[in-house]
Amino acid sequence: MAWNEPGGNKPRDPWGGGGDQGPPDLDEVLKNLRGKFSGLFGGKAGGNNGGGGAVVAIVLLALVLLYLFWGAFTVQQQDRAVVLSFGKYDRTLGPGLNWHWPPVETFRRVNVDQVREHSVREEMLTRDTNIVGVNLKVQYKVVDAQTYVLRVADSEAVLKHAVESALRQVVGASTMDQVLIEERERIGADVGTRLQKYLDQYNTGLLIVELILDRTAAPEAVRDAFDDVARAKEDEERFRNEAQTYANGVIPDASGRARRLREEAQAYKEQVVARSQGDAQRFEALLTEYRRAPAITRDRLYLETLEQVLGGASKVLIDTKSGNNMLYLPLDQMIRQHKESRALAEPSTSASGVAAPKSSSASERPQTGYGSRTREIR
Repeated sequence: MAWNEPGGNKPRDPWGGGGDQGPPDLDEVLKNLRGKFSGLFGGKAGGNNGGGGAVVAIVLLALVLLYLFWGAFTVQQQDRAVVLSFGKYDRTLGPGLNWHWPPVETFRRVNVDQVREHSVREEMLTRDTNIVGVNLKVQYKVVDAQTYVLRVADSEAVLKHAVESALRQVVGASTMDQVLIEERERIGADVGTRLQKYLDQYNTGLLIVELILDRTAAPEAVRDAFDDVARAKEDEERFRNEAQTYANGVIPDASGRARRLREEAQAYKEQVVARSQGDAQRFEALLTEYRRAPAITRDRLYLETLEQVLGGASKVLIDTKSGNNMLYLPLDQMIRQHKESRALAEPSTSASGVAAPKSSSASERPQTGYGSRTREIR
C-alpha cells in the first residue's frame, strides 16, 4: 500500500518525517550538500564557514582549469607560432601542443611550408621605346616567421610592388628583341635575382622558390608585323647556319687542294731547278771535252742528235752512193714480222709434257746487205 494511501494508521513519509509533515525544506537540502562538500575539504559538517570555503575552492579550480584550457594551443607540422609578450617578440614555437600566458601573451601561426604564387601581367616600355606584354609568375614561401610577422606590416603587398619594380627595371634596360626572342631566360634570371635582393632589403622573411617568365609578346596592334619580323630572323639564322655548314664542308676541301697544288708546284720547281743545274753541269763538261777535241765532239753531238730525232721513226730511207735511187725499208712491217716469228719460236708443251724443239727463225740467221746496215743505223 502506498505511503499516502488513505486508511493507513501511520502514513509513511519518504523523507523520514511523520505523516503530518509537508515536503522537505530546500534550505535544509542545500545545507546538507554544503556539509558534505566541506567534509571533503576538511571543514566541519554543518558549519557555515566550511560551506563557503568549499564553494570558493570549486570556483577557483574551475577558473584554473579554464585558464589552462585557454592558454593551450596546437601548432601543425607546416606551421610555426610566433609568441608576443605585451606586443614584443618573445619566442617562436614549433609543431606540437604548446601553451602561452593569455592575455599577456598572444601568438600568430605562420605556414612556412606552403608555396605561394603571385602572377603579374603588364605592358612595359623597353630600352628602344617599344611596348611589350610580359606575363610573370612568382612562387615563394616564408622562411623566417619572426621577420614575416614583425618586420613588415603586409609582406604580400611588399612582394607585389617589388615584383613590378624588378620587372620594369630589367625590361626597361633591354631591347624589344632581347625580351621577346633572344634573352628571355637571362631576363627571367635577372628579375629573380633583383626581386630577392629587394625582399631581403625590406626584411619580408620571404624566399623566391621559382620565377617563370611565362609569356612575352608584342602589343596586339603590331603583333602580326612582329611575327613576320620574328620569322624573318629565324630564316636568317637558319640560312646562316646552312651557310656555315656548307663553308665547313668546302673550306677544308679547298684547303687540301691548295696544299696539294703548293706541294706540286714546289716539287715542279725543285725538278726544274735540278734539271737546269744538271744541264748546266753537262754543258760545262761538254764544253771541256769540246775544247780538247772539237771535231770528235762535234761528230758525237751530231750522231746523238740523229738518234734522238730518228729514234721514234717507223720508216727508214737510205741514200746509196752508187745510184740516184733511194731505198725504202718498211721497218714497221719488219719489226712486226720479227715479233710474230719470235712468238712462233716459243717452246710449246705437248700433251706428254715434252717441250717441242725450237725452230730456227729468221731473226737468228745472219743478216747481210741492207738488213745489217739497218741494224747498225738503229
